[in-house]
Amino acid sequence: MKPLSYAVACPLGQMKAYEDVRRDMRFKKSIAAAVAAMSIVGLAACGSGTTGSGTTDTKVDKGLDVMGKTITYDPNHLVNDGKPIQIEYWSWGSKGTDPVYKMIESYMKIYPNVTIKTVNVSWDDYWTKLPLALKGKNGPAVFNIHNSYDALIRPYAADYDIDTKALETDYSTASVHEDENGKVKYVDSVINTGNIYYNKTLWKEAGLTDADIPTTWDEFIQVAQKLTKTDGGKMTQAGFNFNGDAYSAIYQGLNYQKGELLFSSDGKKANYDNDVTKENMQFLKDLYDKYKVGSVDFGNDYTQSFGNGQSAMIYAWGHMEGTLKEKYPDIDYGVFATPTFSEDTPFAYDRYNGESTPGINKNQTKEQRAVAQDFIKYLLANDDYIREAVDELNSFPAKVTLQKDEDILAKPIMAAIQPRVDRLIWPGPAPSTVESSGTTAFQNVFQNGMSIDKALKEAQTQMDTDMKSSDFTSMESKYTYFDEHK
Repeated sequence: MKPLSYAVACPLGQMKAYEDVRRDMRFKKSIAAAVAAMSIVGLAACGSGTTGSGTTDTKVDKGLDVMGKTITYDPNHLVNDGKPIQIEYWSWGSKGTDPVYKMIESYMKIYPNVTIKTVNVSWDDYWTKLPLALKGKNGPAVFNIHNSYDALIRPYAADYDIDTKALETDYSTASVHEDENGKVKYVDSVINTGNIYYNKTLWKEAGLTDADIPTTWDEFIQVAQKLTKTDGGKMTQAGFNFNGDAYSAIYQGLNYQKGELLFSSDGKKANYDNDVTKENMQFLKDLYDKYKVGSVDFGNDYTQSFGNGQSAMIYAWGHMEGTLKEKYPDIDYGVFATPTFSEDTPFAYDRYNGESTPGINKNQTKEQRAVAQDFIKYLLANDDYIREAVDELNSFPAKVTLQKDEDILAKPIMAAIQPRVDRLIWPGPAPSTVESSGTTAFQNVFQNGMSIDKALKEAQTQMDTDMKSSDFTSMESKYTYFDEHK
């Protein structure tokens, strides 16, 4: 989510735009925590009390229809017995980037006695200040969650007061967020994965049509070669470019396509140094060295290269559309699903990640928690929330009833994801070393001339070291087709 300007009660600066978050889940630095604690005092002073605007609601029958299919929400009731109450919602996003904001507006129109104050905290500060706030009595009743920080916020998050089976029925990925007691503290509102973005102008110039969109990697190579241009032995247009941080995402999908898990059988250790990773690293290297469809010397940023019309195809997630719209609005591009190694259905097409529904502060007052639970149920039953999330986050609905919606599927990226959504796998909130160490291995092979065997071994050692004290456990075993892995 990228923040837009939005007036909040206690503004705390601008958020750094993020694409696919790759952060550690460890809570670090006592000095930073102390500074943050002082900031929390200021935030609490802004007000998180139980008295709202002073308006009392006596209208039980709002004249509104019941929302939802399995999870239902009947708005014809009083919240907090109609008495004024104020709660806070914290987010690193803002209106236009966080769909909860619009839902807050609609909720408060239905219940005039409820005031939900929005507090924007920059991404860099959020994960220090939020846990400190949630420890006390003045923290937000509702707060934005990113699943990469699951371990940090889970101790302070209340269980949803919603039937888990109903959640599983309405939300296709809900089960992966259930704890050992079958409870959830958040689920995915929308999900995303990688696809191939292609420059339609360059595609047409190469004499390609929609009929040439590849479905296998062999077909992809042929198309990429047609899209590659050189001048005197120097590449002037790359058919496919994955320079930069693209490898760390694409290698995971390639491994899953071949049935290789990212983690060990107990889910505790990274599974990187193996024959499949080696095969896929060699495959990617061959794209540059053997098939000559790209080059490690062709710029360090695949995004910029694509935006400048120098690379014809790239692998990227949904955030790319927002980047292109903001920075490269003149590029005429299309999206198609990432190819596979054969026409057969793979173990999984790729990894996915979700945007989380808000959390509820278990340390807030009983009255505030009750309002928060009511608001969460309002979100989960309300299709408008998911549609807003689809539009703002450019991600595919996790809500089953909207996964074949014609308006949503009119978006190219949604149409690419829909046919394979049940064959996408979530490994859980994986430690960042899985991507950062993978990127280092890529750089060592492609830029530093290191052998693939040595690069993979070094990366595995680094992952093992980084995960030694982690309590991470992979969610791969919850994948519907888990038993098919090799």
